[in-house]
Parts: sequence; C-alpha cells; structure tokens
Amino acid sequence: MKSVVGIKTLKIDDQDVGATENQTILEVARENNIFIPSLCYVKSLTKAAACRLCLVELKGSSRLVASCVTKVEEGMEVITNSERIKKTRKAILALLFSERNHTCAVCVSNNHCDLQKLSQLLEMDHVPYPYLYPKMPVDASHSRFVADHNRCILCSACIRVCSEIEGAHNWDFAGRGVQTRVVTDLASPWGEGTRCTECGKCVQICPTGALFEKGRSVAEMAKKRPNLAYLRSVREVRYD
Repeated sequence: MKSVVGIKTLKIDDQDVGATENQTILEVARENNIFIPSLCYVKSLTKAAACRLCLVELKGSSRLVASCVTKVEEGMEVITNSERIKKTRKAILALLFSERNHTCAVCVSNNHCDLQKLSQLLEMDHVPYPYLYPKMPVDASHSRFVADHNRCILCSACIRVCSEIEGAHNWDFAGRGVQTRVVTDLASPWGEGTRCTECGKCVQICPTGALFEKGRSVAEMAKKRPNLAYLRSVREVRYD
C-alpha cells in the first residue's frame, strides 16, 4: 500500500505511527506518548541537539542518532529504549554531573530540576567518572536574576529563547570544550549589559538551577514555562 503524499508511516518500538514528512522522530514519539528524554529540546524553538539524551537506534544502522533533529522517513523502524541506549544515556547524564558542580541539596531548583528528574527516571545512581570541580563564576550583577555557571549544562535554551522569541540576542557561547560557558552581551556582567530586556524567559526556560530569580532559597525556584508557541506566532506576525 502506497503512503499518502506528505505522510510517512513508520514504527517506534514496534508501534505503528504516522507522521508528516517534516516532523522529527522526537516530535512523533511525543505525539504518541512514547517517552524519549531530552534536556535541550523546547517546542517552538530551533532544535539544538545539544544534550544528546534523545539518542535512538534505527533498524539497519549501527550508529545512534539524535531524534530531535532526525526527520522521519517512510518505513523507518526506531528503537528508543534498548540496553545500548539506556547505557549511553546514563553515561551522558554522568558526564553532565561530572563536568560542573551540581549539588542538588543546596540548589534553588532542587525537586524542580529537569536534570535531576531525568537522573531519577533513568535510574542513574552514581557517577563513574572523576569530578572536574571547575571554578565557575556566579553572576549576581543583574537586579532580578542570577546566573550560576556551576549548574549550567550548555543546553542553549537561554540563547535560543532570547534570540528567537524575545529578539534581544543577549546570550551566546564562549570558550571551547569543557571550558565553554554561556555569556551575556559579549561577556559583560549580566547586570552591566545593554541588551537584556529583563523579560525572564531565559530564567523560566532553563532546565536546571543555572538561571534563577533573586530571593529564591533552596528548592523554591519552580520554573513557569512560557507559552512559546503563542509568543513565537506574535513575533512572526509583527516582523513578517
């Protein structure tokens, strides 16, 4: 039976699903309530494939692919939860914990953290790698917000939401490898830059305690994810 033009049929974990030709594996999986973890994927923002937690297997291929940027194809067979994938995801999470200084017990986002939640869901009970314990700065120069680089996982969500939704282009990456960190306004202190509009979208979209509101104590920073689909549509209408 031929597929309808523009419509793809595929299998995800032996479940038959349909999709439009421009959808990614992750988008189709979520539409069908099939769990694939991710820390950098945000609906209505460009896909970054930064965290690599959404890796899946494709039947007939030896490599793992990032499901958030891999478009569906007719007849594709996707495996989301094999032993190989479970092991890889745990290793990625462990590396994220080892590269920075994540101390959940004293974090403002404790019990409200996506990194913490995924570690529990994926049953990561220890970190098999040596901790780097880097000396990362805490930028409290802003009148309302704080950037704690010890807890940043470089997901780029703050960069994308600031650029694509707010249009301020305040955030970017600086450095290379494990020395990479997000910076504001060409590496100026956050409170001294001129681009920030104080909208707080970057703070609310951050999946960890790296960005938070001043005045929040341990476990008090529950993020309020903005309605990005609506905000994007308004911005596109305004500037098209």
